[in-house]
Amino acid sequence: MSDPTTPATPTGPQHQATGRELVDGWRSRGRLLETDVGRIFCVDVPGPDELPPALVLHGFPSNSFDWHRVVDHLASERRVVLFDFLGYGLSAKPDRPYSMRLQADVAARVAAAHGLERVVLVSHDMGDTVGGELLARDLEGILGFEVVARLVTNGSIYIEMAQLTAGQQLLLSLPDERLPDGLVSADGYCNGLAETCAAAHRPSAAELEAHWLLQSHEAGHRLLPRLIRYVEERRREERRFTGAIESHPAPLGVLWGTDDPVAVIGMVDVLHAARPDATVVRLEGIGHYPMMEAPELFAAEAAALLRALAR
Repeated sequence: MSDPTTPATPTGPQHQATGRELVDGWRSRGRLLETDVGRIFCVDVPGPDELPPALVLHGFPSNSFDWHRVVDHLASERRVVLFDFLGYGLSAKPDRPYSMRLQADVAARVAAAHGLERVVLVSHDMGDTVGGELLARDLEGILGFEVVARLVTNGSIYIEMAQLTAGQQLLLSLPDERLPDGLVSADGYCNGLAETCAAAHRPSAAELEAHWLLQSHEAGHRLLPRLIRYVEERRREERRFTGAIESHPAPLGVLWGTDDPVAVIGMVDVLHAARPDATVVRLEGIGHYPMMEAPELFAAEAAALLRALAR
């Protein structure tokens, strides 16, 4: 098993990987899955088959690369399947509306293509909302695979409590259409992402460069006003998405950075009140991206929670 803090690319003893090398290393671990809505980048990390595999759902505006420093630790105990949602990362980026139902359809296609029948659902940020739609479908008996446990991490599951950033509010104020070129810069994007992390745990310059390269792949940064519409959808359908997170019978774990400026820690208290049987772990002094900010701590806590929730 590789060290979860080590970039997934070969490096010499004195070499610090560049953002491009980090992206190339991550790309080399995956493959493109052809679907009827476009190609989807997937990473399938094998692990012991005694425990149910994990299906990982990333957030906005990033992609599965968020998990590159923890995935090998998680895979020491179970298979882990990650993918980039349509419009994100290395997946196709068509100029079209992006709904949570569409992204849930993508998740279901990924699960079917990888032969996943029983999973633990691990989600972050927007992935919590897509997870809510998957759980709602499971409750309706139409999902196609069984969710045996869930682990939710920092995400705006109670949207009226969210403290949206100035950049997010600006994107929401724009029309639901592709931006002209040149309106989103690398510096602006990277600074916005870094500011959601705790000041003491912000990503390295190379990791931020990698995030920009993935976001701008095939001009995906121009789709940001389309991708962020999920916030409006969450407002309209919060009872469906969050209601399913609260009511689904599978055991629930909550792993949350306490210093998240967007998905504030108070959301955990509301969720725990609605679901008192949930196991809650608070990561003190960590912000919105705990898997990037404190990978060793996050990986250890996530693995322990999943181990306890689903055997």
